[in-house]
Amino acid sequence: MNGLQISELGFSYGSKRALDSVSFRVEPGAFCALLGPNGAGKSTLFGLLTRLFTTREGSIEIEGFDLARNPRAALARIGVVFQSQTLDLDLTVQRNLSYFAALHGLGGKDAAHRISAALERLGMADRAGERARDLNGGHRRRTEIARALIHDPKVLLLDEPTVGLDVSARASIVSHVHALADEENLTVLWATHLTDEVHPGDQLVLLHRGRILADSTAKEVAGDKTLSDRFLAMTELAS
Repeated sequence: MNGLQISELGFSYGSKRALDSVSFRVEPGAFCALLGPNGAGKSTLFGLLTRLFTTREGSIEIEGFDLARNPRAALARIGVVFQSQTLDLDLTVQRNLSYFAALHGLGGKDAAHRISAALERLGMADRAGERARDLNGGHRRRTEIARALIHDPKVLLLDEPTVGLDVSARASIVSHVHALADEENLTVLWATHLTDEVHPGDQLVLLHRGRILADSTAKEVAGDKTLSDRFLAMTELAS
């Protein structure tokens, strides 16, 4: 038992409050959708989770390691897919993943095996020799997710990973990541503003203006309404 624990997290940009006493826990193997409109604080939270910036307000534990006190051990246990795509478009899928593996000190047969397994999990094994620029948006995202899994993280963080994809590609990526959580006991935090990416049984943390409005299953949050209607109603009331 570990997963991801966020406790009383706060952050400000000057006088602008971006996060205010944010607390929630994601259990191992759970898919947690961090749902919020643009400007809710989702990207700020991801910046803190990945130590792009830091705060003295609150704490973050990843697989039992305090991110502030033991950042190397904590960061080693996460895989990250950022909102902006970060592949080298002139390299093949295989080379992109090999370069990332080397950054984690992996090489030789071990790296080759990990890369092969990661691509197989995302249905990308037959595209290993293709250049990233020749892939469509959905396959580029699958490549980035495969890359994030090479070092065998226990927690996978995805910040608006379907931005710019069509409906079919979005649905495919959502399905693949849910399967990773279910089949490999991977703890997933998926940030989105799109309610159709959230399954009824998912943990749902609704973030608005830096505060948590709900933390339960999506089905329980929706109640007798659609999740989309409930989301709109809750964020409008809190505005």
